Order: sequence, then C-alpha cells, then structure tokens
Amino acid sequence: MDPAGSILPRAFYDRDPVLVARELLGKQLVLVAGGVERAGRIVETEAYLGPHDLAAHSARGRTARTEVMFGPPGHAYVYLIYGMHHCMNVVTQSEGQASAVLLRALEPLRGIGGHTRGPGLLCKAMGIDRACNGRDLTDPAFHVAHSEAPERIVIVRRPRIGVDYAGHWAKRLLRFYIRGNPYISRE
Repeated sequence: MDPAGSILPRAFYDRDPVLVARELLGKQLVLVAGGVERAGRIVETEAYLGPHDLAAHSARGRTARTEVMFGPPGHAYVYLIYGMHHCMNVVTQSEGQASAVLLRALEPLRGIGGHTRGPGLLCKAMGIDRACNGRDLTDPAFHVAHSEAPERIVIVRRPRIGVDYAGHWAKRLLRFYIRGNPYISRE
C-alpha cells in the first residue's frame, strides 16, 4: 500500500478540470481487489468541461448514465463504450458542474498485466468495470496517490481523441500527456 497521507484529498478534484487533468499526470492510480494491488502511473488524460462542452457526456443532460458526473468531486465515473470497453473518468469541480477527466493511459507499476495505452485497455488491465462507477477515489482500496518519486515532467497539449462530432470542441487542446512516455496512446 502507499504510505499514509499519499492519497489525493477530495479538494484536489474540486477544481477546474483542465488543472486537474494536468496535475494528474505522474500520479498513481491504485486499485486493490481480491488481495491484489494494481497500480499505474497516469501518463495521459483528457479534460471534459461540463454540459457546455459538446464532447462531454453531460452535454446531453442529467441521465442515469451521467448521474455520477453531476455528483460530488473525487468519484469515479465509469461507463461502457461500443458495448465492450470500460472507460474511467474522475469527477471534478463542485456538485452539479458535471465535469470530469478521462484517464487515457497508464505506465504499469505493480500487478498490471496487459496493455494500458488507451482508456479501454487501461480499465481492462486494472480490472476497472461498471462496479467501480461512483466509487470514492479517497478510499484506500481505490484511489489516486502522489507519485512515489516525483520528477520533472514535460506536458504536451493536444486535441482530444474520438470527439469529432463535437464541432469546435473537438479542436480544443484538452488532452494532456507526458512527453516521451512510451505508454501514451498516441502523440
């Protein structure tokens, strides 16, 4: 387990999703299930700014699927795409804002088998599925933690992936990744 005090506090998530997306880079995603700890370093994220952002799920309003996005910050929003891949976001900003940060890629650290380049592969390798939807990310069994060995990283900004339907929102530079990391999904 991570040292006491390393779990990010709820206040970390209760901020602008662009800031959270950038600051999640280099942090560790940790899931403990069945006595096995899986952990990976977050190396790629995308910010979704709320209902006014046409690429965000919350743009279509509050639904059973997006309810978690409208809830308090610091919870996991996990959904299924194409009927087969789970994706995980962390909910940001105060309750009702419906903004989130998609975790796109991880660098495996402990207990991870399989590829982690891309949000669906990341979830599969970590064992994250719809059962994790709504879980509190300040829980010792499922959380984001400070990096064990913080280092200086160079952050690259690019347009988000797979949101061409969102008009000008598709061109916004809301995807962030660690330059030179071999685990990012794409440059």
